[in-house]
Amino acid sequence: MELTPDARTRLLAARKLQTAIPLTLDAFTDYRRLLDVPGLSYDERRGSWLAARYADVNRILLDTKTFSSQRTLNPDGTVDEVASASILGLDPPRHRHLRQLLAQAFTQRRVAELESRIRAITTRLLNEMDAHSTVDLVDALAFPLPVTVIADLLGVPLEDIGQFREWATDLLSIDYELRARTFQRFAVYFDGMVEQRRRSPAADLISAFIAAEIDGERLTQRDITGACTLLLIAGHETTASLIPIILWCLDEHPEAREELGRRPELLPGAIEEALRFRAVVHYIPRVVTRDVEFEDCRLRAGDLVLPLYAAANHDPRHFADPDRFDIHRSPNRHLGFGYGIHLCLGASLARLEATIAVGQLLARFPSLARDRSQELELRPAAFVYSLKHYPIRLHS
Repeated sequence: MELTPDARTRLLAARKLQTAIPLTLDAFTDYRRLLDVPGLSYDERRGSWLAARYADVNRILLDTKTFSSQRTLNPDGTVDEVASASILGLDPPRHRHLRQLLAQAFTQRRVAELESRIRAITTRLLNEMDAHSTVDLVDALAFPLPVTVIADLLGVPLEDIGQFREWATDLLSIDYELRARTFQRFAVYFDGMVEQRRRSPAADLISAFIAAEIDGERLTQRDITGACTLLLIAGHETTASLIPIILWCLDEHPEAREELGRRPELLPGAIEEALRFRAVVHYIPRVVTRDVEFEDCRLRAGDLVLPLYAAANHDPRHFADPDRFDIHRSPNRHLGFGYGIHLCLGASLARLEATIAVGQLLARFPSLARDRSQELELRPAAFVYSLKHYPIRLHS
């Protein structure tokens, strides 16, 4: 993607505005209003165009030539791949090459092999919870489970997990400069890990990435660093945010919770509906590459567009009775894991982790309930809908 200096200036200004506006618990009120308006809506606060309707969001996600993912640029106009979180901020053909690399982490066989490890970690965490009457689900289960799994895959020392949690929070911050510095911290950390594995290979993904070839070429240090950063963040963040969201949805819809208690085989449908009802990732920005008309809106090269997955998931033109939480909904073609070339590679792992964690949690503590003495609060983030804490009482 090549932009004029003026377009790059407008893009950088829009990015800073966009990341400075955090999501709120009642974001869906705004989404319903946007869904009533045809075409795109311009948000002055974010300096961005908002796409809410399902058809519009899909059109933007599929047209990678007009709506680019390459939104993090260096001063010379080149793409900063580390700060772009690897493939999330790249377009074809570069995106395709690196996606082939990351796909090695999430083959059906590799994910299936993780099931026993996920069950063992979950059992250990639930045993630790059992000693308490009230726990924070985020601290006790939702964060430690997926971050331990992804650290195992990468070969990252488990004693570094606490540091990753701090960095992950900074990476989702609405402070643009803090986000940039945090990406560099990850780059320095994984540069060190890659050098260790070059000297002493192990049975982990970092070593596999070093040995991998794509189209006859070895991966660069930058390729591997960006891939590891994305895997560590995306590999735990989705599940860590999804598990409390599932419990929250079930708490607000006791009839679904009661039915799930009688028929635990309905859990996969409940997870898909939670992904639709309150998506974890609400949008990933796109950059307009050329002047174009879109649904009577005149877009200019360098404009920022936010395809709102979470709004599209409530579009009545695509979902019947979209504001109803229905664990029987079928089909349920939600955008909870994105769409198009950036469809979440780790979706199968996230589903498996959520199924095991929530299934074992409800079986172990069938009378657990949200502790309503504490108000729910989101972590301050621009596009990830993630609860800071989710306090629960384990026994009635």
